[in-house]
Amino acid sequence: MTPLIDRLRRRGWRLTAQRRVIAETMTGEHVHLTADEVLDRARAALPEVSRATVYNTLGELVGLGEVLELTHDDGRKRYDPNVEVRHHHLVCVDCGRMLDVHADDPRLTTDERHGFELLEVEVTFRARCPECCQQR
Repeated sequence: MTPLIDRLRRRGWRLTAQRRVIAETMTGEHVHLTADEVLDRARAALPEVSRATVYNTLGELVGLGEVLELTHDDGRKRYDPNVEVRHHHLVCVDCGRMLDVHADDPRLTTDERHGFELLEVEVTFRARCPECCQQR
């Protein structure tokens, strides 16, 4: 997976210090941060990053197709920089931890489509993570 910052550089996207730090916070596997988590991580590296800059930058990244905006069951939005590899998500119903999974897409028969033209498939597996299972 190509890091977000590298993809943005290839695009020629103007990388101010704030945009660079925001993009760098979204590096690694299984990254599904809320805007506030991005803000906290960005401020750790560059304290002057504003909340508005984080929200505006995330909106631009979603608009560019470089980040996916996912809405969790609790209504919170999370941002996923893994747009290069088709994947689904495994979500803990207790703590909200979210991981990428690469299971096969379910297929619908022609009858099950009811005349709809299938455009994409999103699958979310809801479960309990090991830490939350231990707390029960």
